[in-house]
Amino acid sequence: ALQACFETCLAAKNISDNLRVHYKKWLRFYLDFCSKYHRDTNKTESLADFQQKLREKGQTEIQQKQAGHAVSLYLDLLQAGEFVTPSVVSPASVPHEVVAVAEIKLPLQDPAREEQQAQLVPLAQKISRGVSRQSLHTSEVPQSRVVAVDDQVGPVTGASWVSQFTRLAEEIQVRHYSPKTLATYRLWLRQFQAFTRSKPPESLTTADVKEFLTWLAVKKEVAASTQNQAFNALLFFYRHVLQKEFGKVEGVVRAKRRPYIPVVLSREEIEEILSHLAPPFDLVVKLLYGCGLRLFECLNLRVQCLNFDAGKITIHDGKGKKDRTVPLPAALLSELKMQLKTVKELHQRDLARNYAGVFLVTALDKKYPNAAREFIWQWLFPAQDLTRVPETREYKRYH
Repeated sequence: ALQACFETCLAAKNISDNLRVHYKKWLRFYLDFCSKYHRDTNKTESLADFQQKLREKGQTEIQQKQAGHAVSLYLDLLQAGEFVTPSVVSPASVPHEVVAVAEIKLPLQDPAREEQQAQLVPLAQKISRGVSRQSLHTSEVPQSRVVAVDDQVGPVTGASWVSQFTRLAEEIQVRHYSPKTLATYRLWLRQFQAFTRSKPPESLTTADVKEFLTWLAVKKEVAASTQNQAFNALLFFYRHVLQKEFGKVEGVVRAKRRPYIPVVLSREEIEEILSHLAPPFDLVVKLLYGCGLRLFECLNLRVQCLNFDAGKITIHDGKGKKDRTVPLPAALLSELKMQLKTVKELHQRDLARNYAGVFLVTALDKKYPNAAREFIWQWLFPAQDLTRVPETREYKRYH
């Protein structure tokens, strides 16, 4: 009833086909919001809270107005008595066509991407038409990891996986895994949900995993590392979210691991690259090359990580949350000292503007309230602009 009435309402209001996709998406987000935060879906106060949440998420005014219009149409239908809905709607009760986009919670952030999103139709609709699934718009996960699920058959059950995605995020955060791990595991879980046609999570078995991994290797011809990544994501999902053990996963077609010969640049080629980089990006690359640092290990460096007397750089929370020290290249001493001078000048200007300090890891800002403003905690490579924290309305600096 909800789907039919809402479709009729959109047609009566002369809402174009492209915009109807967005209107149904906003309605799904609204119902999900009310379910998560225990709001009454029949009250206009819930719409106000929903729009406040959109503002906190950085949605544009156009998107906020569009979302408000979509929910207002839904509330008008309720008042007209077109259908009856409980005060708190379960995500499982939302029409299948809307549920299909429930987990794609990446609303547009700029007009340039609005045209792309206008072409996004519900996942269940796309699969039934035999069209490849659109890649998810996320900057944290390589697009090569996204595979199409266009050759699946069988009915879409429409079961909600919202609580499973929430539990996945909680389990990863409890173990202090990186945000990139969460983004990657979440992406594989979305693809697994699409592959199983939104099968109820409690009825998932090891056979579903076998079929999915075999499908990746045979139909999609993914690399061995990609298949292994999918296996690890589903293993974590079964073990810590579903509270099930895999058992023996036998009979799975494994992608072949091909020999890989790394590209090693010559000294002249390295110098040619560095000559085209402007400060401070050239210093970042020199540290990556000279100290063997990973990208985020270098960007996460703070002033206190440099020890000129001992000639060492301390890396905190590297891969696996491990600390280590590396030699400080003598050739970079002068450049590093110049960078520290630049950071100190920026820090003085920030203090004069009464900014809230830098972002600190975990709960250090609560344990040491003044640490965020101290010079030793400043980033070695600070961001050019300050970041506004919606919850506290403070401005902090990221790397």
